[in-house]
Amino acid sequence: MTCMLIGYARVSTNDQDLTAQKHAIATLGVSLQKTFTDQGFTGTNRAWPGLREALAACRAGDTLVVTKLDRLAR
Repeated sequence: MTCMLIGYARVSTNDQDLTAQKHAIATLGVSLQKTFTDQGFTGTNRAWPGLREALAACRAGDTLVVTKLDRLAR
């Protein structure tokens, strides 16, 4: 079984840019096709469709890659 790297990036407002997070995740070896994002979702909002997709893409042995833990939860 091949383990995959799955990326997740999130910014809280639509004015913020995901580029730095996506670049950092790519540097760690995650493909753009396996990087999921949310934009405009605050830490208190739990309806993050990109995170749901990232977690759904993960299988046993895969690794979820984020740039900082606060991108997952507060």
